[in-house]
Order: sequence, then structure tokens, then C-alpha cells
Amino acid sequence: MQHSTNADRPAPTGARPARRGRRSHHGGLGTLTLAALGVVYGDIGTSPLYTVRETFGHTGGLPVTEANVFGVLSLIFWSLMLVVTLKYVILVLRADNKGEGGVLALATLALAGGDGTARRRRTITALAIAGLALFYGDGLITPAISVLSAVEGLKVAAPGLDHWVVPIAAIVLLGLFLAQSRGTGKVGRVFGPVMCLWFLSLALLGGAEILAEPRVLGALDPRHALSFAAGQGWALVLVLGTVVLAVTGAEALYADMGHFGRRPIRVAWYGLVLPALVLNYFGQGALLLSNAAAAENPFFLLAPDWARLPLVVLSTGATIIASQAVISGVFSLTRQAVSLGFLPRMEVCHTSEMQIGQVYIPRVNYILLLGVMALVVGFGSSSALAAAYGISVTGAMAIDAVLAMFVAAGLWRWGPVRAGIVFGALLLVDLAFVAANALKIPQGGWFPLAVAAGVYLVVTTWRRGRRVVWRHLYQDALPVEQFLQRADRTPVRVAGTAVFMTGNLATVPHALLHNLKHNKVLHERVVLMTIAIQEVPFVAQDQRVSVEKLGKGFHAVTARYGFFESPDVPEALLACRAYGLAIDVPQSSFFLGRETLVPSDQPDLARWQEQLFITLSATAQPATRFFNLPPNRVVELGTQIEV
Repeated sequence: MQHSTNADRPAPTGARPARRGRRSHHGGLGTLTLAALGVVYGDIGTSPLYTVRETFGHTGGLPVTEANVFGVLSLIFWSLMLVVTLKYVILVLRADNKGEGGVLALATLALAGGDGTARRRRTITALAIAGLALFYGDGLITPAISVLSAVEGLKVAAPGLDHWVVPIAAIVLLGLFLAQSRGTGKVGRVFGPVMCLWFLSLALLGGAEILAEPRVLGALDPRHALSFAAGQGWALVLVLGTVVLAVTGAEALYADMGHFGRRPIRVAWYGLVLPALVLNYFGQGALLLSNAAAAENPFFLLAPDWARLPLVVLSTGATIIASQAVISGVFSLTRQAVSLGFLPRMEVCHTSEMQIGQVYIPRVNYILLLGVMALVVGFGSSSALAAAYGISVTGAMAIDAVLAMFVAAGLWRWGPVRAGIVFGALLLVDLAFVAANALKIPQGGWFPLAVAAGVYLVVTTWRRGRRVVWRHLYQDALPVEQFLQRADRTPVRVAGTAVFMTGNLATVPHALLHNLKHNKVLHERVVLMTIAIQEVPFVAQDQRVSVEKLGKGFHAVTARYGFFESPDVPEALLACRAYGLAIDVPQSSFFLGRETLVPSDQPDLARWQEQLFITLSATAQPATRFFNLPPNRVVELGTQIEV
């Protein structure tokens, strides 16, 4: 189609400063805090299932000694305090784009607070794309490792069923993905209570063991972490590669801010999540001090024999919730990426009439399903997957630190020195974890990197290809002003309203010229309409449309939407009544240009990019559905473009 959204335009050259508006969050503080437990903290809340086990087990291989236990617990505690509490809960949550978070929102704020130089824009945009790509790797691994680690509790609770672990995990995940089209609204109501029970169980299991070995609390002293790190030498890198599992999911605190607001997220963290996690980790450490053999699976061995099978059921439920939160995050981020022009148009299904954030994207869902099932069957255990886990998460957290540094220096008026000191120090922690996880690349860390690289190539190819198409369509286009000077020469003006979708209101759409050339008519009223995706999550209704009367029956209409919203052309046209343009949508005709891309003898893209871009364009959702146009009122006119 003709360029009718910023998704078809070249990358924006700058970002508007976000207005300090806020989304309204339905429910009181208690309700929102409970809901945040179910969505925000599912990933980080299930980390105790495997973090300590992997540190002293297959991945880390650390001997179970008192010094090592104290050192590891101290590292875990201070990682939670520095990475999660200080970086995300205290600092990054301040960076809200009209109440929304996530890497794309953070990048928009970073652009808004800067000097607008081309180099800065390119750097921030590249970081945003890299963060987006890494998030997809995380979205594949989190469901697989979480559910597998929970079901593996059967090896402790009922050893005779250990050969059923992979089939049961696969069935659970298959059911989870097949249920996505039904939406998470109804199931979401039980997420909070289940996760509340989960965190209380973590605290109870860990607290009981701490009472038996209270000396383990000495690991709160950071000197244990420092002395342990100094004594490990290069082996510390292996340990950090497993300790980082304790903070995976930290980025969800910021990504999900728009659903609940920062205060409920902070209340949940300080009031329940952080105490429960610390108690459980220290409880596992206390168990290891009294029984080194418990390193086989210290989480499930915290529970008495009679409670282990119920704990397997509860942990499976918790990991399903953690997986659901990540899957929903992938859907949400994909929708943002499509709106901002990072990915081709896709079908987006809204699964709730009340919550705009609850969406389902069929294409992405089935890609995730295939990837997750391949991971479960291919790796076969959470220990094997632990080698692949972490590299994408730590990379994304490092990108968040850099983008937050830009935001702090610009929008927060910290200046480059103060922002560099604070976020530079936090970035060093992130980079230490990145380096530690880099050693896992041969053992499985290559998988999320391969996924991220694939996504990065798709995004960059799509953006570059759309710039090429934009240039071909509009660089020699006829200016509207010049066309209007000749409009009186048109043979026939027929009754009715014609709406021509375009990406550039200054030039005449190709569809209009084709219609005039072949049908020899021009409607009495012609509306040139563009959909402009703003670099803010939501646009206020009173700023939704603007109307300009061009004369001779022509009008220019701009409909603005945020990257969290779905364009709706009929709705926007109805809003034009307030500006003196009354359009009978069911009786109007909508004209779209359909582009047919063909290889060029002198391509603007590399040959492989050319073929990839043509394939991506062929899979894009038709504009009629994407913009909610009435299908029986749409006329499509083709244009062939060589790329």
C-alpha cells in the first residue's frame, strides 16, 4: 500500500519529548500489587528453582564448602540489591514514557533528551533494535527452562517418573501456547494469588532451614562476596554465569510498568518478593551447610517428603505464570515494533475489551511454540538449558543501563558526569555478567545469540528496505499544490467521498493518479489521509486528528496514534466531524496503493537483503485489516517497484 504509517517511513530523525501524562490503572494499590506479583515477578520469582543448584552442580561445578556457600549467597544477595533494587526498582522505573516502560520506550526517551545529532540517533536506534532482538531470545528460553526445572521436581518427589519429565513439560508448554488466543484476562485473575502463595512458600521453606542454621545469615556481609571473588580467580567467571540466573527477569519490572504503575511494582518488591527470595536462597545455603549432597536439587529438598509432590504442582503453576508473562511481553513488544516500523505489519488480536495491553499475535505465538518445543526436546533438561540462559538477558540489561544513562544525562538533567558515574558503575556489573555468560556460548549460549542475530537482520533489513521503497515512491511524486492548480481540467467530478491513504500529504498518492488515469474521474470530495505513529505510547483523543482544507474539495487528514495503540481509520474519520469534515464512512470509497516488489538489476540492497525484504513484504498483513478498513469499500491499485 502507499505509505500510510510511520511503519513504512524511514527511521525518525528525532523523538518528541514525552508529555508527562499517565495511564490510569484500574484498582487500588492492594489489587494492583497483587496483580503485579503474577505478571511482573513470575520470571525472577522462579529463579530459586535452579540458581543454587546450577552454581554447585553441572554448570558451575563449585565444591560445596562453607566458604563457597557464604560467598555464593553473598553474591546472589548483592546482585539482587544492585541490579534489581538499585538499578531497576529505584532508578530505571523513574524513566517512564507516559507511564510506559520497555526498551523501545526507554530508547524514545533517550532520543528526546539528547542533542539530536545523527550519530546519537543512530547509536540509540541500534541499541533499541539490539535490545528488541535479545528479548526474543529470552522469550524462547524462559518458558522452556522454567517449566522444565519445575517438572524436574518429579525426580525428587517420585524418582520413578523421571523419564516423564520432558514429555510432561512439552505437554504443559503446548497447552500454554494453544491457549494464548483465548487471552489472559480470566486466567490472569488467579495469577496474583498463585504467585502470592508461591512467594509465601519460598519464604516458609527457606526460613525454616535458616532457623536450623542461623549462621548462614552472615552471608549478608558483602565482605564474603569480595573475599570469595578474590579467591576464585578466573573461576569466578563460571560462578557469575550461574549467579546471574538469580536476577533474570529484572527487566520485566520496567517493561511491565505500564500495566500496573511503578508504586505497586515497588511495594510488591520490597514487601514480599525480595524478602521471600532472600529467605529461600539463604535457606538453600543453610541446607547445603548441613548436607552437601543436597546440591543435587536444594530447592525441592528444602521441603519435607510429604510436601514435595504438592510443591512440584505449585512450582509448575508458578513457571507457567512466569512463561505467560514473558510470552505476553513478546506480544506487546512486537506490537510496538510493528507500530514504530521495526517489523512488517502483523495480525494483532485484542483479547480484552478493557485492557489495551492484552493482545495475541498468531504468527509470533506459533514461532515461539516451535522454538520452545525444539529447546525442550533438543536440550532435554533445565541444566543443559542453563548454559544457554543468561547471555540474552544480561545483554538486554546492559543495553538498558546505557539507554538509562542517556535519559539521566538529558531528561533528568544529571549531566554526563553524574549519569556516567552512576550508570557506568551499574553497567560494569552488567558487563561482568555478560562476560561470564559469554563462556557458555559453545555449550548453548549460541542459541539465543543466533535468534537475536536473526531478529536484528530482519529488523535492519525491513527498515532499510522501507526507506528504499519510500524513496522510489515519493522522490519524484507530484506535489499536491501543483495538482490542485490543474484540478479544474479533470473531465468528470463524481458524487461521493474518496479517501486516499498516503504516507506523505505533500504529494499526490499514486493510487489517485492511477484512478484518474484509468477511470477518468475525480470524486467531489477527496480526503488525503495519513496515519502517523507517534513516539509516545498513547495519544490523547483531543489530539487524535488534524484536518486541513486544501480547496477544490480536497482535505488533508492526519490521524495520530501511539505505539501502544492500533490504528482505526473509520474511527479517526468520525473524529473529523469536530473539525468540520463530516464523512459518511459506510458510503465512502477507500483507495490504497499495493506495491509489487521485484528484484532490480541495480539493487539498492545487498542481494540477500533484497530477497529477504521482498519475502518480508509478501508476508505483511494487508492494509485493509491492519487499519480496520471496511473491506467492501476498498479499492487497491498496484504499483511495481524495483528494489
